[in-house]
Amino acid sequence: MLTGAGPVFRRELAGYFATPVAYVFIVGFLLLAGILTFYVGNLFERGQADLKPFFAFHPWLYIVLMPAVAMRLWAEERRSGTIELLLTLPVQVAGVVVGKFLAAWAFTAAALGLTFPVWITVNVLGDPDNGVVLAGYIGSLLMAGGYLAICACLSSLTRNQVVAFVVGVVACLLFTVAGSPIVLDAVSGWAPSALVDAVASFSFLSRFAAIMNGVIDLRDAVFFASLIAFWLFANAVVVDLGKAG
Repeated sequence: MLTGAGPVFRRELAGYFATPVAYVFIVGFLLLAGILTFYVGNLFERGQADLKPFFAFHPWLYIVLMPAVAMRLWAEERRSGTIELLLTLPVQVAGVVVGKFLAAWAFTAAALGLTFPVWITVNVLGDPDNGVVLAGYIGSLLMAGGYLAICACLSSLTRNQVVAFVVGVVACLLFTVAGSPIVLDAVSGWAPSALVDAVASFSFLSRFAAIMNGVIDLRDAVFFASLIAFWLFANAVVVDLGKAG
């Protein structure tokens, strides 16, 4: 059991809803998701009862929105000096890291859950495969967790939230487009095929595309779980080194 994870989770989650920023984020997420789904993705004009236009834009939304959620997790603690107080409490560093991450993930899950009217709309208008839709939601939440773990770790490296946000956006973008032709062409010009395949395997887009189509491959689930675990471990190491320093 990770000491401190529970209290930190409750503290952080309550902190999100204690300010108007959380509600602005949720409203912004819902508005952007709706605009992209109905106006850019042409959900009605397609004449198909599925949510592919809805899920297709999630990676691109998360590139900006997940760094915005995670940027304050550690940068604000460093800026205000409360990180020293937090780490002097009888809690494990790993527990604090996991508690903060789970709070951000739960907040994101709440925002994602509020998109359920889109799912209802498709069921009213047609007869979608709800198993595929559910798989899309699960995949979207896993992907969001991956982005959050990366951004949380990067937030622990700085006391400036703007820097944490910008670096987080860049990192998320790199993981998103890792499997795109332009990236693979650039790498294949000098790297062996094994490295090219390794770079392609880190693409969030290709991993999520399979899940979005209703195929929850164990390898994709393990990829996101392993990615989250790695970045949370790196986050704990960074915080522990700062504590020791």
